[in-house]
Amino acid sequence: MSTEATHLTTAYLARPIAPSALAELRASDDAGRPCVPRRATDGGDPLRCCLRPSAPGERIALVSYAPLRRWAAGTGAEPGAYDEQGPVFIHPEDCGGPAPSEAYPFTRPGALRTLRRYDAAGRIVGGRLLELPEAPDEGLDAALTEAFTDPVVALVHVRAVEYGCFHFEVRRP
Repeated sequence: MSTEATHLTTAYLARPIAPSALAELRASDDAGRPCVPRRATDGGDPLRCCLRPSAPGERIALVSYAPLRRWAAGTGAEPGAYDEQGPVFIHPEDCGGPAPSEAYPFTRPGALRTLRRYDAAGRIVGGRLLELPEAPDEGLDAALTEAFTDPVVALVHVRAVEYGCFHFEVRRP
């Protein structure tokens, strides 16, 4: 799976959960619990492995994921108390990752997103609440551009406001 080929026309790269992290999460999640597959009933669950909604009847798993911890492990950052974990849906088997897309995942006009900004040490250095406009990609592009105009911002986590769950990560270009 390539985490580099998930967009064509958006200004920033929406990154899925990395394949190495997915392999670990499929055995034991970041809270130490085993991965328990189930069938999606209605579909629409946001899959963070391939950045698309689940289909009805598709096999999925809800696991606990610590995105900042995973990023910090690769960079040497020490996020301390900002290291949080939360629920994310993934495929319980390798799905091949995201297909190239011309849009950010999990967007619809009116949806509320929070964009949490982190510095290279893994500390929160700001955030922004965003109600996605009629052109959601343009709204996200503008909010991410705003975030990265601050030179200390190393990455941004895009999260759903309703559940607080992690949707995807964007790193400084």
